[in-house]
Amino acid sequence: QVQLVESGGGLVQAGDSLRLSCTASGRTFSGYAMGWFRQAPGKERDFVSLISSTGLTTYYADSVKGRFTISRDNAKNTVYLQMSSLNVEDTAVYYCAAAASRAVSESYYRPDSYDYWGQGTQVTVSS
Repeated sequence: QVQLVESGGGLVQAGDSLRLSCTASGRTFSGYAMGWFRQAPGKERDFVSLISSTGLTTYYADSVKGRFTISRDNAKNTVYLQMSSLNVEDTAVYYCAAAASRAVSESYYRPDSYDYWGQGTQVTVSS
């Protein structure tokens, strides 16, 4: 089992930056690919970004490319999502997820590719 706890969400203004963290406990964190998803009210859970177990490979949704950066610190069992130039369309609950895989591909854009999920953290961007 892997337990994931997100933190760092909050209320910010458009143009601001925010860093989300997701800390894992349980099985060996370094063996998992990690993803970030978000879900706005009334909408499906959408892929945001993912990072391979080593941190060498990353993917981003087109909507966040150039504004968000995913990273991980395997010594701290933590994955981060640095978000900048936030806009109101970024408002959502953000979830981190873990997949028992060392390799990643675009198949990991799908939520059902992940084995464990955090409880989510709310990000609200005001105009």
